[in-house]
Amino acid sequence: MSAIAEVRPIERDRPVRGTAGHTVREGVVDIPGGLSLHHGGTLARVRIAWRLVGAAEGPVICALGGISATRRVCLTEQPRESWWSEMAGPGRPLDTERCRILSFDYLGGSGETTGPGPGECFPSVSTYDQAEVLARLLDHLAVSSLRAIAGGSYGGMVALAFGERYPERVERLLVLCAADRPHPLGTAWRAVQRDIVRLAAETGRTSQGLALARALAMSTYRSGEEFAARFAGPAVFEAGRARFPVERYLAARGADYAARHRPESFLCLSESIDLHRVEASRICVSTVAVAVREDLLAPPAEVRAMVARLHSARLHEISSIYGHDAFLKESQQLRGAFATVLESC
Repeated sequence: MSAIAEVRPIERDRPVRGTAGHTVREGVVDIPGGLSLHHGGTLARVRIAWRLVGAAEGPVICALGGISATRRVCLTEQPRESWWSEMAGPGRPLDTERCRILSFDYLGGSGETTGPGPGECFPSVSTYDQAEVLARLLDHLAVSSLRAIAGGSYGGMVALAFGERYPERVERLLVLCAADRPHPLGTAWRAVQRDIVRLAAETGRTSQGLALARALAMSTYRSGEEFAARFAGPAVFEAGRARFPVERYLAARGADYAARHRPESFLCLSESIDLHRVEASRICVSTVAVAVREDLLAPPAEVRAMVARLHSARLHEISSIYGHDAFLKESQQLRGAFATVLESC
């Protein structure tokens, strides 16, 4: 196991109000000696912010989401911080009455794990680097192996990287809306988003650029059917220009994102998605992959092709107006996929 320094004082064990039998542990742990990165370069000091929630003696399942997800998966005092509350919690597909849910803030992200500061040039981060961070965290927590990793979007990519590099440390993978490599069309959209942020930074309007990039990203997460149902109304003329219903939605989502995330972290993790490449043929861990027919970013054809390359995998396909965001929203449709992976918990 890796040698890791003592956890910082913010680590704590405490009951969650109104959830008898559940405990919450969280903290920030330092990795001495730095971290050599997959794409080159070394981080001299690395800290990992983590959170563990659920039944005190239950098996440990790691839950990982998109690049804006944090370690606060479920059961927080502020529900808005719980990014997977549809899926994780008492009686949910990731049932905290049966298991413990582990998560961490991504390396290079906007949380408390090591990431870029304002204006800082941060090295490129691979999903393999995120997998190593998770392995180091398991060492610190004295968890020899995970019952499963449930990962959606970027988290699914990290799950695959972990399954390739550390097969002895995880029994099963549940990969939602992700494949072994990004689709070039998704890379095209994300590259434009990153260019928007960089151009805005050059003109001193970084926050506005990040909001605009996020607005563009939101148009790729959902389906055309949902947009047609929600935003088909007529334009309203304001200050001499037409404003369309969908503009208000995108502007609001962009502004909210820019208020909570660092542009440097967005650039780092967006690039990490497009650098993602794993060797599916080397992954022997039992895997269930979920494809959504309306997903623009992880098209079903890409997920099917990955499943064909995996050694032990099953494909679960659904249809959802939420498109790529189905992994966040479709708790009922996905319950069967979760049950298949977590049946022994």
